[in-house]
Amino acid sequence: MRPRRRILALDGGGIKGVLEAAFLDAVETATGKRIADHFDLIAGTSTGGIIALGLGLGLSARDIVEFYVREGPRIFDQAEPIGANGIAQRCAAMLRKWRRRGQQLAWPKYEPDYLRVALTAAFGSKTLGESRLRLVIPAYHGDKDDLYVFKTRHHPRLQVDWRERAVDVALATAAAPTYFRAHVMPSGAPLIDGGIWANNPAGVAAVEARSILGWKDDDLFILSLGCTEEFFDVPISAGYKGLLLKSSELFMRGQSRAAAGTAKLLSGHTEAAPRYFRQQVAVPAGKFSLDRVEMIDRLRGLGASCARDALPTLQANFLDTPAEPFVPADVNDSAPRR
Repeated sequence: MRPRRRILALDGGGIKGVLEAAFLDAVETATGKRIADHFDLIAGTSTGGIIALGLGLGLSARDIVEFYVREGPRIFDQAEPIGANGIAQRCAAMLRKWRRRGQQLAWPKYEPDYLRVALTAAFGSKTLGESRLRLVIPAYHGDKDDLYVFKTRHHPRLQVDWRERAVDVALATAAAPTYFRAHVMPSGAPLIDGGIWANNPAGVAAVEARSILGWKDDDLFILSLGCTEEFFDVPISAGYKGLLLKSSELFMRGQSRAAAGTAKLLSGHTEAAPRYFRQQVAVPAGKFSLDRVEMIDRLRGLGASCARDALPTLQANFLDTPAEPFVPADVNDSAPRR
């Protein structure tokens, strides 16, 4: 009997990644089971890639939640100055906000220096190859103008990425255009956020499972976690200006729907026999954003609430038995691993 193969796909979304981390933390707390022990493959984009790397390198979901709470305000340059009075704090925060907004017209909104410091404190000098899990982390190569996907050594043909430092992989997948500049890898390759083509990486994960790992469709069960989705009215009759204002959200939504369709098709998902499970919550427009750190606690609560509702489904389809241990492929072995 073939083993069930379980995949976790984690969307991008900046500070909203705390929702995904809190969801996973609530599951671990309720069940006493580590998420990392129950999935055969994790795909993560941008903030989801940071979470995926954390899980692969041995952090608990609670550790990752604490990372966002502790480091988020400083990564997004919104930490309150120590010892300042209330009025001075608010004035300083307002000035920084407008300065960043003006800067974003011609230059990335934030410097990645503190993100690098925070990631180094969390991951140290560990490499992608030290992950205990199979990982797939999307990015984009600026000079080649082409897709770039970091992968653990889960097939003999994958001979390069496992040597990369986890910090570099995280900085690359999280280099969201207009927010952070491209991350230049040690090789010299300038990489940007994989969210421009795979913000929902469920489709990428399903393709990897079927084409590289050779897993069969009826073995696949996919849990896809989103970072909120705003109520949205598709502008079918809007002019240039109206469409431009909503183009980013429209493109992201279209990509996510395409990824879900790919994952469903490749896993043999049907309504009668579901295999793709999407956890995504709709919220009012403007309530949360990629860098709105004052909403961290609200996002944590939302993630925990979503996990509470999803727990019976997760226990039945993902947490009933541990996954088989991941053994990295021998790069000198050319035979495909099934």
